[in-house]
Amino acid sequence: MRSLLFLTIACLLCTTGLAQVRPLSNAHAHNDYEHKRPLLDALGFGFTSVEADIYLIGNELYVSHNYPKELKGITLKELYLDPLQAILQKNKNKVYPGYNGVFYLMIDLKSDGVTTYNKLHELVSKYPEFKKNPNFTIFLSGKDLTYTFKMEDRIMAADGRPKDIGAGYAISEMPVISESFSTVTGWKGKAEPSEAEWGKAEAFINAVHMDGRKCRLWASPDNEAAWTRFLGYKMDFINTDKLKELAEFLGRTR
Repeated sequence: MRSLLFLTIACLLCTTGLAQVRPLSNAHAHNDYEHKRPLLDALGFGFTSVEADIYLIGNELYVSHNYPKELKGITLKELYLDPLQAILQKNKNKVYPGYNGVFYLMIDLKSDGVTTYNKLHELVSKYPEFKKNPNFTIFLSGKDLTYTFKMEDRIMAADGRPKDIGAGYAISEMPVISESFSTVTGWKGKAEPSEAEWGKAEAFINAVHMDGRKCRLWASPDNEAAWTRFLGYKMDFINTDKLKELAEFLGRTR
């Protein structure tokens, strides 16, 4: 029942609302599944990147930040894959009609990497709209995922780490490099970052860009002062839990 409801809302959104939504090319919905309407709220605000954490439990992929104690049918399939497929089918393989940029679905593998990856690959393979789509990319986060580059019929890309800068991986294999803001800068998370810490963030973003990839810093300051910095540094994915606030900010600054 819940899956059907999400599909119905998604279809309604893509036929009546998404054409009027202004896509925000660098807005990333951190832990998107924790919002009232996973995926759908982010789409309504124009986000072009959303994040889902998954656990393989039994034969099903569940969406949750921590290991779910109660299984309530919150699956990757119903919250993200089915609604996105419906939207892509309606909008000629685009999430936002007329938007020529890429929509990113970031999936963080929280349970055993290889086993979870194999199950995810099996599931995603059933969605032809996700394959070789220049306007839609699934990239995976978690522990070292370079082993997936050797897999046959690979559909999903991988999220790299700082050690991967300059390693020579194809952009199609590893389009993004991510790290925590504190690891890159030394920020302790209490006061506002110092100029020296911001300088380290800017240097990291520049290094990622020099390698031809997009950059994401998670657990970063989540306020207008930080967003202004990130825009100035040409951050590709501004990581936020504040969907409405970031969307309004970007709307004022663009």
